[in-house]
Amino acid sequence: MRRNFTLAYLILVAVQILICNYFHVSHYVMLSILPAMILCLPPKCGPTVSLLIAFATGLAVDFLADGVPGLNAMALLPVAMLRLPVIRFVFGEDVFESGGFSLRRNGILKVSFAIILVLALFLILYILADGAGTRPFWFNISRFGASLLAGYLLSLLIVDILSPDNRDL
Repeated sequence: MRRNFTLAYLILVAVQILICNYFHVSHYVMLSILPAMILCLPPKCGPTVSLLIAFATGLAVDFLADGVPGLNAMALLPVAMLRLPVIRFVFGEDVFESGGFSLRRNGILKVSFAIILVLALFLILYILADGAGTRPFWFNISRFGASLLAGYLLSLLIVDILSPDNRDL
């Protein structure tokens, strides 16, 4: 990974920690930029490295924010495992040659689809584990929908920040 990407990634981890600690919209909205950050790892980053980065990132947010230890890490690991298949499915093989995807090169529809896939996976796992069967179904569905919408909008910004078009600026 390039130096600018690593620095931007670490700053965004700090931003996620600040969001978790100080920016509570409601009980229905859980803002997370972590799935988009994992999705934006360079394609040359293999599954093992992606899993290690996701685990370390999730644990850092869990321990430095007001969450349950291990909750973000648990929900983020499947995102890291399915990152490359999602990229292949949505963007095709040419992304691996070009060094990654971006809003400018791939368009907002493809990027949105990829974001929604990884964010939905993350939120389903996070909300189910967070509620642990104690919250009603309607609350979980409402929380999922509101969090998906809010997280999607924030994730578009994250993808633009971490895209390969902006890495060497």
